[in-house]
Amino acid sequence: MRVVLVCVLLSLLLPSSQTCPKECVCDSSAKAVDCRGRGLYDIPRRLHPETLELYLQDNRIRGLGSMAFRETPFVRILDLSNNSITSVSPSALLGLRNLQRISLANNGLRDLDKRLLGPVRSLTHLDLSYNSLWGLPGAMGDSLRNLSHLGLAYNKLSRLDRSLLEALGRLDSLAVRGNPWRCDCQLISLKLWLETYLFKGGVVDEVRCTQPEEMKQRDLQRIPYQLFHACMTTSYNYLFANIHHLESERLLRGHTHGNHAHPALHVPVGMGEGFGGVGGGGGGGGGSLPECEPKQRPRPVNLRHAIATVIITGVVCGIVCLMMLAAAVYGCAYAAIMAKYQRELKKNEELAAAQAADHATADEKEPLENAIA
Repeated sequence: MRVVLVCVLLSLLLPSSQTCPKECVCDSSAKAVDCRGRGLYDIPRRLHPETLELYLQDNRIRGLGSMAFRETPFVRILDLSNNSITSVSPSALLGLRNLQRISLANNGLRDLDKRLLGPVRSLTHLDLSYNSLWGLPGAMGDSLRNLSHLGLAYNKLSRLDRSLLEALGRLDSLAVRGNPWRCDCQLISLKLWLETYLFKGGVVDEVRCTQPEEMKQRDLQRIPYQLFHACMTTSYNYLFANIHHLESERLLRGHTHGNHAHPALHVPVGMGEGFGGVGGGGGGGGGSLPECEPKQRPRPVNLRHAIATVIITGVVCGIVCLMMLAAAVYGCAYAAIMAKYQRELKKNEELAAAQAADHATADEKEPLENAIA
């Protein structure tokens, strides 16, 4: 009787989180929880606190509240693809310091708060494909410095924030196809970044233009800079802000790039399908350039040569101005010295003349005094 009582007490004292939710299948050896396709409307409770992999795709989850995964602080792989998520709290991922992969693909996201990924510093894979994102905040780039894959495909992106891109120093692959890219002045920064990124060995699928009409269905990577000549000449500040990209562009001549598709995220064998499709998402590129349209016909002048000409002309003009300034200083100094010399010479001549006059007077007086004597 005592043994039975002890067993009952122990079962009551054991944390309820040690059991596997009835809606899921748990793999204790892999510390993985599979809750796919269970018709769930919320994150299941009573999850084991040492869970490393949590698969919640193909459910009906509509939103993620604050600290939605507080029961699984050590989770590394989190798949929420193919749900109905339209809202995500800025603190939804709070506490997930070990999170490496997350998929929010195939949901109804329109925007993401810049604070969402703040607590996550080890993230390497982010899949936001097949949503309705209009943009990603540039400040989010601080949380993505270790990212190796970013999926932003099939959203509603027309631009991408440059500060976000420049923060992705470890990015290996980028999926951005299927977005309504507007290939105008403000997309030149993306083109410049893409060329440098590809030169360093990065992989990107395509940036296919949908606007303006003359650029429709053209890949931004293959559009010559001459077509953007009118846009770029409207802002020299913008042009020279990107001058450091010219060397990379020169090195890229003769370097060909093909279209590459990003492989799907890997999920360990035995836990079923992996993360959802190739990623999407993006960000609005906030710029101050006018909404000018690129020229339909390319100009014969090469933009790189024009920039080099402007720089060389500026250097030559600067040298000429310095030479003119030096000549003016030298001329003024020479004139001052010569004026002083002339004054001294005139003064000496007047003194010599005065002395000569004194001698002449003395010579005239001497014979007269002798004669009188």
